[in-house]
Amino acid sequence: MDPSTAVTTSAAVSLIGFAVVIFLLLFLIAKWKWHVFFALLIPIMLFGILPGVQQNNFIDAFEQGFGDTLGSIGVVIVLGSIIAEALKHTGGIQVITKSMVNLVGSKRMPLALTLTGFIIGIAIFSDVAYVILNPLVHSAAKTMGVGIAVMSTGLVGALQLTHAIVPPTPGPLAAAALLGADIGKTIIFGGIACFFGSLACWLWGIYVAGPRIKTMAADEFVGSSFEQQGPEQLPSTLSSYTPIVIPIVLIATQSVVSLYFEEGHVLRTVFLYLGWPVVALSIGVWLAYRNIKNEDDKEKAKDEWVQAALKTSAMILVVTGLGGSLSAILRGTPAVDFIAMAFADYGLPTILLPFVIGIIGNMITGSTTVGVITAASLVAPMLGGLNLSPEAAMLAGASGSVIIKYVNSSYFWVCTSLSRLSVPDAVFAYGGATFVGGVVSFAVVCLMWTMGLI
Repeated sequence: MDPSTAVTTSAAVSLIGFAVVIFLLLFLIAKWKWHVFFALLIPIMLFGILPGVQQNNFIDAFEQGFGDTLGSIGVVIVLGSIIAEALKHTGGIQVITKSMVNLVGSKRMPLALTLTGFIIGIAIFSDVAYVILNPLVHSAAKTMGVGIAVMSTGLVGALQLTHAIVPPTPGPLAAAALLGADIGKTIIFGGIACFFGSLACWLWGIYVAGPRIKTMAADEFVGSSFEQQGPEQLPSTLSSYTPIVIPIVLIATQSVVSLYFEEGHVLRTVFLYLGWPVVALSIGVWLAYRNIKNEDDKEKAKDEWVQAALKTSAMILVVTGLGGSLSAILRGTPAVDFIAMAFADYGLPTILLPFVIGIIGNMITGSTTVGVITAASLVAPMLGGLNLSPEAAMLAGASGSVIIKYVNSSYFWVCTSLSRLSVPDAVFAYGGATFVGGVVSFAVVCLMWTMGLI
């Protein structure tokens, strides 16, 4: 650490400041219900007035961390939110769901909905997706004569897993930027982890939670269409998938091509640009907008959809920026080396650190996005000492951020209220699904880390 640029050279001050920031962040959100923006900003500012902190270096670290983080990811988060708005309004979600039903058969609707959640969660906020799919969940449960927990649990878990772990969903995208993780690798290996985690959620709903919960489908939803457009207005199956799949393929291909082709090779040059997330997601926006068939929607897409996406993105952008500031500040202190050495001295697997931080962040705040960003912000300065790759750290923290979903989570209440489950049943079914799914996803991440894949 260069003393001329260090925020503080005192190990005691930095460790106390680190502890105070974490305590205040969680206390302000959990106890006083502050918005995460102020709950993160206030502790960071208080860190700057601790004895021994060099304010000029502190301010430089804050501004540079905030600017560098948003500079690399800000536009991408907005573009991802615009794609989500377009998929929501054009009927793409419904078409993807129908394709999954056709794939596994109508008699396996819980599995079809789980696979739908696995795909849609990559692009759509999980609570929005569940609101859209809820009528189909009740109708399918009524038709098959099964309890609502059997039909919905896999979907609830899968939506949350990919929402938390796989870019270009804003939360994991921001975490990847904070840690400097390769987004293409994160998509590939995060998708693998989430696939097994989603299957675990489905099994939990089918064999554990579902048979024990007797709540049946609500008549108010049965027979209601989960899409206002008629079949002639819906996009084709291919057109529905392309806004999600094409950007992911372009970003992942960039990572693969960079491994096998030397600098200056024409393919590497081409995909360096096409796989740049700004370009890849811009193509996704264009593909999503091509699915608009309603003239009224075409007008709304020019302004209203963009404004809705910007509103959705605002919180994630400022929290991500503050997370970058916190990382830059901690990087200028001895605290990161102390914590990394503690893990080494006790022989603990270093991959546990981001996983545990993700669990704590989500458990206290109730927000998966806050959990994954908090884990990335705190672990990023320690990567060198932990001997942990950015991709492994990001996926471990994201897996932890879904482990505990209960009554302080807005997503929990959306799913519980719409499914008409009692709170104890919902904690068992939905909280159990995200717990099992998160643990299985983390186990797969650990396996890939041990094998040297990430």
